[in-house]
Amino acid sequence: MDTDTPVGPKSKKIVVGIDDSQRARSAALWAADEADRHQLPLLVVLGADLDRLTRFASFETVEHIRSSGRSLLLETLSAVKQRFPDLTVAEELSFKEPVAALHTSAGPRDTIVIGSRGRGGFRSLKLGSVSLGVAAGSAVPVIVVRDETERPETGLVTAAVHGPTDAAWLARAAQEAQVRKASLRLVSVQKHLPHVGSEDSTPDDVDAVARRRDDVETALMSGLRAEFPRLDITADVETGRSAAAVLVEASLHTDLLVLGARRSDNVRSGLGRVAHTLLHHSHCPVEVVPRRAGDDEER
Repeated sequence: MDTDTPVGPKSKKIVVGIDDSQRARSAALWAADEADRHQLPLLVVLGADLDRLTRFASFETVEHIRSSGRSLLLETLSAVKQRFPDLTVAEELSFKEPVAALHTSAGPRDTIVIGSRGRGGFRSLKLGSVSLGVAAGSAVPVIVVRDETERPETGLVTAAVHGPTDAAWLARAAQEAQVRKASLRLVSVQKHLPHVGSEDSTPDDVDAVARRRDDVETALMSGLRAEFPRLDITADVETGRSAAAVLVEASLHTDLLVLGARRSDNVRSGLGRVAHTLLHHSHCPVEVVPRRAGDDEER
């Protein structure tokens, strides 16, 4: 398919994965909006899994999938160009399965966008578990778009802060807030301590934990304010028995939730419990930014 300007493999871009579900169409339009905000080209990728299917499926079946895939790409690009006529858009029908297709199509400076789940008219093109696989194995940031794509904007980007090493990825959240002309909120979760009052714990222990979290957030805010002096940044320490539950609640009142996810050298390693929960239950898009193994505790 011809596009206004080729989207080269080395160009910084937004890569979005699609299938034939309405949720995937919504994710593609959300990704186009993200590309437009950042003034980046958009690459729409469909992983048709033909490398596997050609080994046992009939020629007619393979050709049907290939033809249907190209038609789906054409329809998606048409919808994107109708809403964003000046956006540079390209398409790719990959023979790889969806997770591998997106990982291969994304360069080291790119961002991947994908819907939280898909309906899947083609059995091999379902996105249902693909979002988790893409986020868990990606070396680049991945944004998982939930169903609630048409809700009013809040003017807020939220970053889930866990420890001092979060400074390595928080600039990403600040950039997202800045390009959206939004405020940035740093949220740290202090868990309830059920053993408070026992012989092993005292109120002083709780106060010490709270002070350490305050100190961490103050240091992180200072660094961000020095790098992004015009950005409105606030910080809150929330209390709850579950960090994931607190962040799911916070997702009701923000446009984008950003968190760092521990990443090991093995791309098949999974995500932490918090990230996994947010990908399934957040009310807003979730951006998972890779972290180096050993940077901090599992998220």
